[in-house]
Amino acid sequence: QVQLVESGGGLVQAGGSLRLSCAASGRTFTNYNMGWFRQAPGKEREFVAAVKWSDGSTYYADSVKGRFTISRDNAKSTVFLQMGSLKPEDTAVYYCASRSYGSRWRPTFASDYANWGQGTQVTVSS
Repeated sequence: QVQLVESGGGLVQAGGSLRLSCAASGRTFTNYNMGWFRQAPGKEREFVAAVKWSDGSTYYADSVKGRFTISRDNAKSTVFLQMGSLKPEDTAVYYCASRSYGSRWRPTFASDYANWGQGTQVTVSS
């Protein structure tokens, strides 16, 4: 099982940028598909972005496409979420999640991820 720790959240003005990091430990990081989800107050957790372990394919929610970029550094066992052109509606707790290869993995389905971090708060002011 892999342990995940997010960092990089904070308060930013609309139009600004933030980079979230998710550090993994415990297992071979390269064998894991990784995703970012977010949950705003009173709303369900929603998919943001994901990266496939085998070929680096990336997936994005329509709401963040063109503004956010997911990437991974296997040498550092870290996945990043670069967020730009931030909007107040991006305000949420952002969670990192992982799923080992060989298991069914639909990138946008929270239920297909086995491990979750504790989350990091992102607040975008207008």
